[in-house]
Amino acid sequence: MIIDEKEKTMKMVCEYYYIPKDDIIGEDALFICEEEEIIGVADGVGGWAKRGIDAGEYARQLMNNSVEAIFFNNNTDPKSILKEAFMANAEAEIQGSSTACIIRHNNGILESVNIGDSGFMIFRENKFIYKSKTQQWKFNSPYQLGNSKYSDIPELARTMKIAVIPGDVIVLATDGLFDNLFISDIEENLKSKSSSFSVAFSLAELSRRYSLMKDRKSPFSKAAAKAGLPHTGGKFDDITVIVARIISQ
Repeated sequence: MIIDEKEKTMKMVCEYYYIPKDDIIGEDALFICEEEEIIGVADGVGGWAKRGIDAGEYARQLMNNSVEAIFFNNNTDPKSILKEAFMANAEAEIQGSSTACIIRHNNGILESVNIGDSGFMIFRENKFIYKSKTQQWKFNSPYQLGNSKYSDIPELARTMKIAVIPGDVIVLATDGLFDNLFISDIEENLKSKSSSFSVAFSLAELSRRYSLMKDRKSPFSKAAAKAGLPHTGGKFDDITVIVARIISQ
């Protein structure tokens, strides 16, 4: 459903921060289409590096092609955008694979598509209210889009719609954040920071710091223990964070 701009009472505004694990470009990618209120992140699967393939290239092109689907084809449906981007990557025969999550805000309704372990959380009055579900075949093996016969397809992606209100904060991120920060860490950050950029910056920096700690319990170490694979500390990775706020207009 398309709502006339004059009838809109809410808007989503965003800021982001990215820390590549190689301090250069990394394997994550993102886009923010401000006017269309559509945002996305992708995380190239690092295992491809063992074959001499830059999985970050797949993720970057997936996000670039998502933007093209929005601007050139007037596509605003998150799953359809992801399908278009996936097909464009396939036609270009780009190697590698990537998780992805795309969100659209439409006057108080969030629509999302998610494949793998990138995702988002929603906070209301600095309290957690929702988290997208992770898709993985087994521990540390997320669903991932790609061109190999072992990769997954957009049809497996999870879609959902959820209502939001002015003041709600959406944290869209790759697993570099979710593997290292607990929900309580994010809530405390939201309480102490005022601007969206300061929240994104602080969450990314905190994720990086915790990822390097060898003796701290982390969401990743808890998941590893549950899978029977003891691990201490965080998980060193690229970290992408988009912080979106719903405001009245």
